[in-house]
Amino acid sequence: MARFLIEVPHEPEMAACARVVKMFLSSGSHLLTRADWGCMDGDHRAWIVVDVADKNEAMAIVPPALRSAARIISLNQFSLSQIDAILSKHPAATS
Repeated sequence: MARFLIEVPHEPEMAACARVVKMFLSSGSHLLTRADWGCMDGDHRAWIVVDVADKNEAMAIVPPALRSAARIISLNQFSLSQIDAILSKHPAATS
């Protein structure tokens, strides 16, 4: 499985927030009910981290009405050895 960040923006009005949150909570998807929201801090987006097979499967989690605005970002982690290998090929980047 790969890990993806799903980001779903919405309009900044309070009614829009409520509609989108209700859509998530009513979806029946346990993944959507675990979304994190930035609305109370003025950032009108939801974020969900999921482990699924690919970006298509991640997008399928998003309610259809919100898919056109959603972004799916593939996440990765680095080890120190991976970074050292990259830096060894680009010595100017270590300064």
